[in-house]
Amino acid sequence: MAGGSFAPGGVAKARADEYEGKVTTYVIVACIVAAVGGSIFGYDIGISGGVTSMDGFLKKFFPSVYEKKSHSHESNYCKFNDQGLAAFTSSLYLAGLVATLFASPVTRNYGRRISIICGGISFLVGAILNAASVNFGMLLSGRIMLGIGIGFGNQAIPLYLSEMAPTHLRGGLNMMFQLATTLGIFSANMINYGTSKLDQWGWRLSLGLAAVPALLMTIGGILLPETPNSLIEQGSKEKGRKVLERIRGTQNVDAEFEDMVDASELANSVKHPFRNILKKRNRPQLVMAICMPMFQILTGINSILFYAPVLFQSMGFKGNASLYSSALTGAVLALSTLVSIATVDRLGRRVLLIGGGIQMIVCQVIVGIILGLKFGNNQQLSEGYSIAVVIVICLFVAAFGWSWGPLGWTVPSEIFPLETRSAGQSITVAVNLFFTFIIAQSFLSLLCGLKFGLFLFFAGWITIMTIFVYIFLPETKGVPIEEMMLLWQRHWFWKKIISEDLGEDESFERQKNSLVLPRQAR
Repeated sequence: MAGGSFAPGGVAKARADEYEGKVTTYVIVACIVAAVGGSIFGYDIGISGGVTSMDGFLKKFFPSVYEKKSHSHESNYCKFNDQGLAAFTSSLYLAGLVATLFASPVTRNYGRRISIICGGISFLVGAILNAASVNFGMLLSGRIMLGIGIGFGNQAIPLYLSEMAPTHLRGGLNMMFQLATTLGIFSANMINYGTSKLDQWGWRLSLGLAAVPALLMTIGGILLPETPNSLIEQGSKEKGRKVLERIRGTQNVDAEFEDMVDASELANSVKHPFRNILKKRNRPQLVMAICMPMFQILTGINSILFYAPVLFQSMGFKGNASLYSSALTGAVLALSTLVSIATVDRLGRRVLLIGGGIQMIVCQVIVGIILGLKFGNNQQLSEGYSIAVVIVICLFVAAFGWSWGPLGWTVPSEIFPLETRSAGQSITVAVNLFFTFIIAQSFLSLLCGLKFGLFLFFAGWITIMTIFVYIFLPETKGVPIEEMMLLWQRHWFWKKIISEDLGEDESFERQKNSLVLPRQAR
């Protein structure tokens, strides 16, 4: 081939068109088991909001909130405004932020499986502590252990899925993590709906059942194979090739294996990945690792998922009705993620991100207008407007589920070269958890202060991030991870920044030669 070939988006391929293999049962099972770890993240998101609206939980740990909830003269927007209650939710994400920084060197030096196992064990301990809590200190300790588990799991699992999946199906299989997250949210909402009827100890059952996905994650981590990329990076080339042959269902893996070895040699030459990631040639990936998870949280989705029962109760829904409505949003989120899995490798990432952003903007504005006109401090929404709000929120959640929900994790996990991949994923998770912590801690106060304007605030951020994707994110569909650098070299904006670094770093020259010269030679 004299001229080589081009991936979608005009990216020159090196050996990618020589990759062989099929979707094997082995790789599908491995990805499903790994993605179960996502259910832990989702379960906690769903369980927190339901538990914080249960009278038994509030009476034991937050009696002042229970009193405000019962007083009709209290503003509807401010009944749940309590920093201690917010800290119950947000402490987990602060702990996860710190944990993911420690998880990065573990994932890189000891493999993806070890981090998955560590995350599962930590979450199991946290679930037991929460279920058995007799005071706020014990409750907070359990939340911190859950956060450590999420820090390790969210750091390792998206990497594991990206590296195990065939290039042409990487987007769909990687989204198994998000699908498991949404199923975890839905399961938590349904469990909350059932345990809310158990009065004094229902909240213990809700929190304790988090041990089930944690146990599945731990066992899955023990049974899973390590990824070929990680094995090669650790020096086990033969073992890495055998795993690659097994997951691709063929022995003709020379091209993909050679790309992995080239990437591994470059990765092992980099002793300080966090320092390396700051270089100009990695600037596009660093920007995406910061902006994608930040924007994902600034959609406002977590405020709806964390505090759905609280939010619906603030709008005048009764206890059971609010839990039922939040369960509905969880179901919508899970179903919409299936849409993304089915279309992401055909339509591409940009189409879904931009389309989902536009739909979310419209929904947030509509909710803000309805609440601004029909819902005051001591008013209740009429039945018709209440149904309308639930429908629009479901449409918002659906848009998030087929766009920014899964792709906020997928895009950062697939764009980094091997030498900075674990560091890049660590930054992605840390940024995600940092903004999750900020929103979780401040949402109840923002709702009290901004009232209906909070939804317009989130609509503004969604507008900004949709424009950002249109201008700065190239299409990554069909581009092998090992050749992702060529994508940025051809982008109208990023190539200007990368070109300033050309020739300044020997490792970059080696990567450029290993990817471009074979194509030119053919």
